[in-house]
Amino acid sequence: MAPHVRPENVLKRAEELLAVDQSADALNMLREIITSKRTRSTAITSLEPMMNLFVELCVQLRKGKLAKEGLYTYKNIAQNTSVGSIEVVFKKFIDLSKAKVTEAQAQAEKITLDQIEDLEATETPESILLSTVSTEQSKDRTDRAVVTPWLKFLWESYRTVLEILRNNAKLEIMYQTVAAQAFQFCLKYSRKTEFRRLCELLRNHLQSAAKNSSQVHAINLNDPDTLQRHLDTRFAQLNAAVELELWQEAFRSVEDIHTLLTISKRPAKLAMMANYYEKLTKIFLVSDNYLFHAAATSRYYNIRFQAKNLKEEDFTRAASLVLLSALSIPVINTSRFRTFEVDESKHKNSRLSSLLGMTRAPSRASLIKDVLSRGILSRVSPEIRDLYNILEVDFHPLSICKKVSPIILQIANDPELARYIQPLHQVILTRLFQQLSQVYDVVKFDFVLKLVNFPAPFEISSTEVEKFIMNGCKKGELFIQVDHAGDSITFESDVYASSKAAAADGGVIQLQPTPSDIVRTELSRLSKTLFATINVVDHEYVEARKAAKNIAIERAIVGAENEHKAALARRHVLEERAKKAETILHQREEDESKKRALRQQQEQIAEQKRLTEELRKREIDRIRREQEAIKEQEKRKLADEIISKGIKLDKESIETMDTQKLREVQIEQTEKKTKDVADRLRATSKRIDHLERAFRKVEVPLLDKDYEQQKQTDKLLHEERRRATIEQTKTQYEIRVKLQKRLRRMLPDYEAFKNKVLED
Repeated sequence: MAPHVRPENVLKRAEELLAVDQSADALNMLREIITSKRTRSTAITSLEPMMNLFVELCVQLRKGKLAKEGLYTYKNIAQNTSVGSIEVVFKKFIDLSKAKVTEAQAQAEKITLDQIEDLEATETPESILLSTVSTEQSKDRTDRAVVTPWLKFLWESYRTVLEILRNNAKLEIMYQTVAAQAFQFCLKYSRKTEFRRLCELLRNHLQSAAKNSSQVHAINLNDPDTLQRHLDTRFAQLNAAVELELWQEAFRSVEDIHTLLTISKRPAKLAMMANYYEKLTKIFLVSDNYLFHAAATSRYYNIRFQAKNLKEEDFTRAASLVLLSALSIPVINTSRFRTFEVDESKHKNSRLSSLLGMTRAPSRASLIKDVLSRGILSRVSPEIRDLYNILEVDFHPLSICKKVSPIILQIANDPELARYIQPLHQVILTRLFQQLSQVYDVVKFDFVLKLVNFPAPFEISSTEVEKFIMNGCKKGELFIQVDHAGDSITFESDVYASSKAAAADGGVIQLQPTPSDIVRTELSRLSKTLFATINVVDHEYVEARKAAKNIAIERAIVGAENEHKAALARRHVLEERAKKAETILHQREEDESKKRALRQQQEQIAEQKRLTEELRKREIDRIRREQEAIKEQEKRKLADEIISKGIKLDKESIETMDTQKLREVQIEQTEKKTKDVADRLRATSKRIDHLERAFRKVEVPLLDKDYEQQKQTDKLLHEERRRATIEQTKTQYEIRVKLQKRLRRMLPDYEAFKNKVLED
């Protein structure tokens, strides 16, 4: 079909093809019209019904590539005039794809039920034989054959729409809506692979938008509303990633949100930030990063604390989570990952700190100190407060595990708090060995195992205890030697050794100074003692110090006065310089304003002249175009008149001729045509005359023969019709006799029922 046909006629022709089950032909015809260059000038009101039918056929025939081509073309046509029409067509495309998936699921369910012939039979011979060669169940095979193609088509539909709508400010709302629907698709059908691809697709779109910000309809990330919509989409992405337990994608989503928050000039809503920190707590907990998990929990508590509709028990629970998460940070790094290099670890901690809005990486001591400074300790539950006192305040190496055991049982009863039991074991063991090292030099390993006594099912074996000791020694947190022959452990007695945990964690509760503490403070204590002795024994030294102090004070007073005078003089000089600079600046601004005004006046005059000249040229061009259009119109009219009379003219000759030449051609062709017609009529009349005479001579002997044949044919047809009529009449008679007999058998019941009704 020609591409210049009107859309109404195309739509009517497509509906006619659909009426005779030629959907593929109708789709190809619509595609040719929609992708044609001439369609770009068609009105949207005429093009939209055609697009709706095109989308329906694409979904019905599962032609994703054709749909993408047509939708992309329609977007380019309508984005400047009718954004609402684009949204209607794209929404219909998505809705039809969803409907097909729902229909396929219902069909698969029906097929599965129809295959079950006996509900009491658990296995059939066919199912047993099939199970030996295939691990799939019947429903799985049915879903793979019926539902999966439509699921794939729906996923491709989401990707197609997102690709077409990307980086377009006019279609930004529709883009975000489709992205949210794609997230719901991944959640509904648990499509983890597709969710990863969707996140990467949206991330690429955002990067492309930042690079191609100079395009005509490009989105502006500096616009607060646009940035807010992207933030909403990224938060929906984060929620979906957490629900699907894709923690790596969730962390990348958090990074995307942090980048957008950094760009945003508008502060984020409290509810959004609360959701942000809540998801961070889950991500850090899954990755066993208890340090940043505690920091994120603290941030989340700060935002929840600002809410006014929370109950007291909610505050208590939140405060308990903050303190417990801080206490659960292992003093010794026992992560399942290998230790990073120093630079890489610093970079990682700096990156994670920026996600939490911190200027530097947190530490266990700083988080616990923050909890105490904000008064959270007074809000926590009693068992968590007791746990804090046992681990951070009291000194009880022989009973620390015994005191902690009841608290662990209470924590284990709460599913949300039970996840902290494992890291708490590491903290408890660290405190146990740190405190034992201050009391004992050598202890039996069996004695230590008796102290490490946790309630079931949280017991720790001797192998785990030994592994913990080795890990602490490897990290430089503990200084212990294990003697397997003597079944004992020896605490390091090097007076120059110091624990990194003691320095990093603010020190450990000590019963008495250790040899290393004594050695480290020996010189400072000696200097303090000598200074006190000199002050008592040597009076001249004391007087000399007093005199030197007085001289220093006098010198300081004189120096302060001189500095004050110098400051006043410098201030006066600066004020004079500022006044001169201000005067020069003011004079320069006046000169610049005069030059600017003069330049603007000259530009206005030049612009006015240019506009006047352009207006004159446009008027001359307009008159010339009108004259040429009138001449062209007259020539076209004359050419059409010549063509309508049957005279052939090609387009090239029409373009090269003027009006006078066309009139001469018209007269010449008319005379020639009249002469040809007269000659043809004369020859034709003569030929027809002779031909008719020959026909009649041949026809005369054949008329009688044809008459006899026609009589025989009519007689046979009459007999055949009479016989068919008799057979049909007999058949109808037998059917009516049977019906009469059936009705007669029903007549007594009918009479009885009628009499009963009449009596009532």
